[in-house]
Amino acid sequence: MTRKVLERLPEKQFGWKPHAKSMSLGQLAIHVATLPDWIRASLAADSLDAASAPRPPSQVSGQKELLKMFDTHADALRAAVKDFDPAKYFDTWSFRRGEEIMTSKPRATVYRVWCLNHLIHHRAQLCVYLRLLDVPVPAVYFNSADEQAWVFE
Repeated sequence: MTRKVLERLPEKQFGWKPHAKSMSLGQLAIHVATLPDWIRASLAADSLDAASAPRPPSQVSGQKELLKMFDTHADALRAAVKDFDPAKYFDTWSFRRGEEIMTSKPRATVYRVWCLNHLIHHRAQLCVYLRLLDVPVPAVYFNSADEQAWVFE
């Protein structure tokens, strides 16, 4: 579903913002395209170090690069899910900056709230951006005003 939304984004509008305080369409799209890597990191290790974690790019050359970025991260996430030991699902996971632990939570909370809910939230924002730009919104949950057929994927 996320890729479907990213495919609809008009790259000529990547600099567009619905409000001065909002992320641009391109910035929000990059955030959504790279969130699967955050999800992968929550499964692959017991912590994430903000001091050394790779930073996402601030811009992409276009939709082709954006989709490649998403596909790469989604593939890595699928591999991490396949390799994940479910016995570690409730273990403590920490977000740190170097030696400073900023917070520690059960991995289940991190995975559900900080990862999945975070991705769902920002994907929904992209759908609102599409609506404001008068681009047909894809069916994400069953159908949309633009795609009436109920989709059960």
